[in-house]
Amino acid sequence: MFKKYPMENITTFLYQLLFHWPRSKRSFYGLVSVLLLCLLAYNSVTIFCTHIPFPAKTPSEPDIFLPEKTRMFSSLPSSTKLPSAVQHLVQEESSSVKMNTRLRLRLLHRNQNTVVPTNRTTIYRPRRTKRRQRRALEILGYSEGAKQFEARVIKFFKPDSLCKFRFFMTWISSVESFGDREMFSIESLFKSHSNGCLLIVSNSMDSRNGIQILRPFIEKGFKVTAISPDFNFLFKHTAAQAWYNKLKRGNINPGEIPLGQNLSNLLRICLLYKFGGIYLDTDIIVLKSFDELKNVIGAQTIDLATGNWTRLNNAVMIFDKGHPLLYKFIEEFSQTFDGNKWGHNGPYLVSRVVARLSGDIGLNFTVLPPMAFYPVDWSKIGSFFQGPKSLNHSKWLVAKLRQIRAQSFAIHLWNKQSRKIKVEKGSIIQHIMLSSCVIRDSCLLPGFFQARMRV
Repeated sequence: MFKKYPMENITTFLYQLLFHWPRSKRSFYGLVSVLLLCLLAYNSVTIFCTHIPFPAKTPSEPDIFLPEKTRMFSSLPSSTKLPSAVQHLVQEESSSVKMNTRLRLRLLHRNQNTVVPTNRTTIYRPRRTKRRQRRALEILGYSEGAKQFEARVIKFFKPDSLCKFRFFMTWISSVESFGDREMFSIESLFKSHSNGCLLIVSNSMDSRNGIQILRPFIEKGFKVTAISPDFNFLFKHTAAQAWYNKLKRGNINPGEIPLGQNLSNLLRICLLYKFGGIYLDTDIIVLKSFDELKNVIGAQTIDLATGNWTRLNNAVMIFDKGHPLLYKFIEEFSQTFDGNKWGHNGPYLVSRVVARLSGDIGLNFTVLPPMAFYPVDWSKIGSFFQGPKSLNHSKWLVAKLRQIRAQSFAIHLWNKQSRKIKVEKGSIIQHIMLSSCVIRDSCLLPGFFQARMRV
């Protein structure tokens, strides 16, 4: 880069040149030529000397926790080790850094004179941000059904003799999208817990159409209803209250991930914290009673070499009212919310917190192995929908089904990956469906398995 010389230095130089220059007509013309060349050079330096601004230092990601190891599948206060969840979470953060690096190189290759921010959350998109904030306010809108939320919930769960198990589900989508998969999840719940009560926290289902959808269960004597959430009550006296107020004022960016998905992660934790009970995703198929489970969360994956869990999941959670671990989950959500990273406020959140707090006095809970709730990974869920292809495949299906019935309390169907897969005759899912129906004879009709589980 050229250095800009002050104008007074150039003037002094020209004055000295004029003083020593030979005085003649030819020399006069030479002097004028030199003067013009000097002015031209100065002008060129002024025009083409550009200050290139370097971007400010990108804010670093939060420090990755470095927990010690823990022994798995035992009550954590008595454990002497911590899980190896760090490896997976470090991969999550490092993959994000790699993506940002590739994006940076690609953008700079397009235009090397343009400085482009590489962190998606720092790019200012006023129109898109305002649209997301408007959608957020629509979801958070206070409905008529939310009035007296606490009183309605307490009344629903009484008497206790009729509600031995308190089940919660959340539904933030439209009432029209509540389909056969969700209905079958409810059927499996009541098949294993006829003395349980199911509360679906939802604005859309707390309506005439929603109650009509649930009527077949009500007519069979099962206790199920839908109530619109009162976020003010659910978040009150927790760290979520300040986060929620900032979100309503537009001071928090909801991010690219649908707010409903992230809000569901917070809502389920607050429901258990306020009332205690069992939370289930609407794509969970219940296989047996949860009677012996208390203050548990399930591991989704483990390290086969060490036996330590590498990721937890929040699709199934069973906790007492006011459990301190739930409060820690709420704090983590409020302090580290990121609406642009899938799973950051859900499975990764509970994994981070448990890895940091395992062994703390008073946090008495158990981490169950993947076979408890997640006997199949999302990447292999299709195998549970397939019928036998050969004799060896048929033997594998039988052995797997026996293992699941013996060791699993539930199965996560991973709707995002399996919603378009047909249930084939002789598949694991078909056998489970045959033993889980409580209100419909249609599950025994030919061709039902090819259509019912489709959304």
